[in-house]
Amino acid sequence: MATNAIRRAVLVHGAGGGGWEWNVWRRVFAALGIEAQALDLQPAEDGLEATGLADYAAQVSTALEASPRPCAVVGASLGGLLAMVCADAADALVLVNPLPPAPWVEDLPSREWPDVVPWQRDARLDSTRRALPDSDEATALFAFRRWRDESGLVLRQAHAGLLLDAPACPTLCIASSQDEDVPPEVTAELARAWDADLLRVASPGHVAPLLGRGAAAVATQAAAWLTARLSAR
Repeated sequence: MATNAIRRAVLVHGAGGGGWEWNVWRRVFAALGIEAQALDLQPAEDGLEATGLADYAAQVSTALEASPRPCAVVGASLGGLLAMVCADAADALVLVNPLPPAPWVEDLPSREWPDVVPWQRDARLDSTRRALPDSDEATALFAFRRWRDESGLVLRQAHAGLLLDAPACPTLCIASSQDEDVPPEVTAELARAWDADLLRVASPGHVAPLLGRGAAAVATQAAAWLTARLSAR
């Protein structure tokens, strides 16, 4: 690989998930010479209900600071927003159906969040299948057993809208064609405003680029983009 080619990527999962969501991406990246670290975001010392966006962002920043350069940060959903917050510490940014900052977050459906969102407690295999319409049965069962509860404070802060500058590093936005949580038009508007590259994928759901049958193909396109953009600089 070229000396300025990407060597490392930090992968940041979305709300209620974990580093396990990136298993397919990690294997694809490794095959293409990119060492990927998939974070498991941890609650604050005072518990999940006291955990805020800053607690998660600090963990992403720590991982990036400890990574050899050049290094990319790759985030999905809430992890995409955290990746944007920490973009100054990265050489490239990949956002997968990202929860957007202000003003685009205003285009998302309004929701109320309890102090602890009981996604693990209330998880059901049937609802997991519906959330992962493009996943095989083994993946649905794997995910069902691993959903976790989430901090309502984190989600309230995220949906309140963060004011962020466009990242200075190359940025790729990936938008699922049938994402109902973050509609692809919202991701496309963010990409246009930030002069980012946009990859539209025919994925039927918010987490399908990570857990769907086409996850390996999406990861391969993201890795190819990273190699091309970083090598061209």
